[in-house]
Amino acid sequence: MSPTGPLGILGGTFDPIHAGHLRMALEARDALGLEVVRLIPAGQPPHRGQPGTPAADRLRMVELAVAGVPELEVDPAEVLAPQASYTILTLERLRHELGANRPLVLLMGADAFLGLAGWHRWQELFAHAHVAVATRPGYSLQAQQMDAALATVFQTRFCEDARQLATRPAGLISGFSMTPLAISATSIRDHLALGRSPRFLVPDPVLDYIQDHHLYPKAPV
Repeated sequence: MSPTGPLGILGGTFDPIHAGHLRMALEARDALGLEVVRLIPAGQPPHRGQPGTPAADRLRMVELAVAGVPELEVDPAEVLAPQASYTILTLERLRHELGANRPLVLLMGADAFLGLAGWHRWQELFAHAHVAVATRPGYSLQAQQMDAALATVFQTRFCEDARQLATRPAGLISGFSMTPLAISATSIRDHLALGRSPRFLVPDPVLDYIQDHHLYPKAPV
């Protein structure tokens, strides 16, 4: 039987994937009652320059990071796609693959959510998925922090009870608290450029892959 429970979706450049990404995925699964979280590496991220690391390497690092973790899975389709990895196109593809009834939950950080109105066809996202926003403990989403268009959508769609996400396929906004981790892919690349070890910031198999394939070389002095 095909899975029918809520599917979490976590997209990103993953250059490289790190502990913050993985904790976000697992804590979202627990907090939101998701069946599984699917990590989707972007082939051509539309909101930033092309990553220096080839898409195939970024995909392989994500696969290594989640190997043996049944709560997490990897979707390679965006790496192979010829067009930019717009989220709306990803959700349209998933709806075509999974059908109209399975709840999809798009996961993002608070900073990304506050910039949502700048995304390509952003209001159409809610026709295909819910949006769940990771916040630090004790912090709640506030409409006053948002631009007018996003605030209107937020006030219409926000639900306090994340269990509601499982009752319909798409259309709601909810929040979940996650452990604060001051880790970023940029800081990890900076560590490596300075010849410092990022061990424990990235999973050991990912660090081994970085070293074996000479990714993120040390910057010349």
